[in-house]
Amino acid sequence: MTEVRPPAATGSVPAGTTELGIDIIKVERIRASLARFGERFSRRVLTDAERRYVRDRPETFAGRWAAKEAVSKVLGLGVRGIGWRDIEVVRAAGGPPRLQFHGGAARRLASLNATSSLLTITHSQTLAIAQVMLLL
Repeated sequence: MTEVRPPAATGSVPAGTTELGIDIIKVERIRASLARFGERFSRRVLTDAERRYVRDRPETFAGRWAAKEAVSKVLGLGVRGIGWRDIEVVRAAGGPPRLQFHGGAARRLASLNATSSLLTITHSQTLAIAQVMLLL
């Protein structure tokens, strides 16, 4: 697990730059994947802690999916080069969701010298949307 660290003294991105990623997904897409692949699908996409929180609730799962997609966009990688579980959405009881980065996502984050990240997730019965901002 990698926490966001202060930037190195030198870097290719000017201090104070922000990167923004957003994603939207139809909840039905997640519902259909859960029906078709069950636990195999959730194990592929979610960390153990995320799975305990989501409990295969399609709306909540869709929010996590959108968050991971938004992170992949803000990291400039799409879904190439990082695994689904390299991006983790964590939440303290009663607190807002936040991001933890592992593996390839942590390496990419370090290469960007990000100082902080923000995440917001919302969902209805039909859509889930997540937005991620990195401060570089």
